[in-house]
Amino acid sequence: MYYPEPISKLIDSFMKLPGIGPKTASRLAFYVLEMKEEDVLEFGKALVNAKRQLSDCSICHHITDRDPCSICDDSHRDQSMICVVQDSKDVIAMEKMKEYTGLYHVLHGAISPMDGVGPEDIRVPDLLKRLHDETVQELILATDPTIEGEATAMYISRLVKPTGIKTTRIAHGLPVGGDLEYADEVTLSKALEGRREL
Repeated sequence: MYYPEPISKLIDSFMKLPGIGPKTASRLAFYVLEMKEEDVLEFGKALVNAKRQLSDCSICHHITDRDPCSICDDSHRDQSMICVVQDSKDVIAMEKMKEYTGLYHVLHGAISPMDGVGPEDIRVPDLLKRLHDETVQELILATDPTIEGEATAMYISRLVKPTGIKTTRIAHGLPVGGDLEYADEVTLSKALEGRREL
């Protein structure tokens, strides 16, 4: 199908985003054409500003507009716990819960030999440096319940074990309000594995 070059480039740009196929990209591009020019300029400005003004915290590697980030800079947080997550979206999810009061460490990925991603390609060396601080008593591994996430958690736990720091893994299983009949085998297996006494 023929599109004028500007709209074709816009569609191609939208298709670079995850989960956006040709039809959705085309719909978004045509929606942008219907927007007021000042709204389009504001949208473009927001994209550029997010890219230019955000960076990684030098301590935990969470996205921030200041260094260190507000979490690492908060003296009221529990300095004895570090929760290890795969990306910044996980930090935001944990913070929405409002129950965890420790610190974080963002890996920016997971170990995946098939994709050529090793421990040195994610922030594992930086995590190990942080563990030299004697205030850290517990490392909570909150990587995704995928093969890569599990492999990353196991790798980190093996590295940390000799230090004597307590290493825990978040539980995986059935969501509250979920039905057993709709759960897949892996989820059921993890739920059974993580059972606790009442």
